[in-house]
Amino acid sequence: MTGSAARSGGPPPLPVYLTSAVIARTADEGARVALVMLAAQRAHSPTLGGALVAALMIPHVAAAPVVGVLADSVRRRRLFHGSAVVLYGAALVALAFLVGTADDVVVLALAVAAGCVAPLLAGGLTGLLADLLSKERLTRAFSADAVSYNLAGICGPAVAATLGTAVGAGAALAALGAGAMTGGLLLFSLRLRPRAPGQAGPPGPAGPGRLRAADLARGAVALVRNSLLRAVTWGSSVAQLGVGALPVVSVLLAAEYHAPWATGGLMTAFAAGALAGSLSYAYRPVGRHHPERVVLWGLPATGVPLAMVPWVGDAVVAAALFAVAGFCTGPLFSALLASRERYAPPGTRTQVFTLGAGLKSTFAAAGAGAAGALSGLGAVPLMLGTAVCQVVAGALALVLLSGRHAGSAGRGAGPAESSPEPSSSGFDTRAREPRRR
Repeated sequence: MTGSAARSGGPPPLPVYLTSAVIARTADEGARVALVMLAAQRAHSPTLGGALVAALMIPHVAAAPVVGVLADSVRRRRLFHGSAVVLYGAALVALAFLVGTADDVVVLALAVAAGCVAPLLAGGLTGLLADLLSKERLTRAFSADAVSYNLAGICGPAVAATLGTAVGAGAALAALGAGAMTGGLLLFSLRLRPRAPGQAGPPGPAGPGRLRAADLARGAVALVRNSLLRAVTWGSSVAQLGVGALPVVSVLLAAEYHAPWATGGLMTAFAAGALAGSLSYAYRPVGRHHPERVVLWGLPATGVPLAMVPWVGDAVVAAALFAVAGFCTGPLFSALLASRERYAPPGTRTQVFTLGAGLKSTFAAAGAGAAGALSGLGAVPLMLGTAVCQVVAGALALVLLSGRHAGSAGRGAGPAESSPEPSSSGFDTRAREPRRR
């Protein structure tokens, strides 16, 4: 089976996919804001709002191995993914009616259930691209997918805040849920061929479609043993410690600059820069045959403008530096997605995507928590800390990439390729063409 699963006579797969991904991910991003607003407006309990967001976010990591294995094992992928996104949207609609009216235990349990599906809105959807498009189109497709994440990160909170203020947080959450359901329905129109019995699920005596305990660890093992996946995954995750701290640092910087607009303006500049970077990379991708190199150099490149922020005394200049840093993350994220697809072992692609996304979310949350706990140090030390995280992440990725290979370095690697020597530049020079499906 080739990388392209599209058949003639149907709608173009990429526009349909991107439309679904944008509205589903916008709902996911906006739900966090809408839930806090709803708990404050209806239940008069900010504590409940925080608990709801935590209940929605924590399963992103805990459920990622399970949903990844299921997604890699099912034959009817569009039915599985489409139904999952529809269910996520339905849960948000239900929460819009139940928060403040039903028992807190009920709404928290519903939020946890929705969070268990959420990994399929991020890495799960991205894992479908290789089954929709030929491998020649994947580099630009991953860049376009990175744009969908950026748009969702910008539009989700904005839509939730605007609707929540204008018509109420309950209506805002219901609208976001309805949007997610629409995105799920769009997935049903994608031309994904059913997997043949030998293609569905990880190989093993349990057979396709059956969930074995050992299968839950396959994706995690790949992220540890595969030198290329290990480098880009753990390097980008460590970088999220700094990125996760940026909202807290932005608040402190806005106070120092006496510029209230900078509280949200700095992060908006960062998000806008990331969007521009993703679009630029989609237009002219570089390093398509070695995406790990883009990740490796993108990490310290992000840290350089962030390290300059403490030495400027103007909020506008700081916003410009935030935008430059964001611009560097655009190609980095696109290349990260391409690396996961290119180097994921057979049968673990969706697991690798969902686990990688979950790890990034976990590190970002840890960074935000650490920045909040250390906020008494002031903006300058924390800002420098976020920049250092990017440089350390780049160094870590280089070390992990240069280390000897402990397992299969890429899909389709043969026995003779199991322990490649790194080149003098620190990169594996073996040809890494993905195995044709």
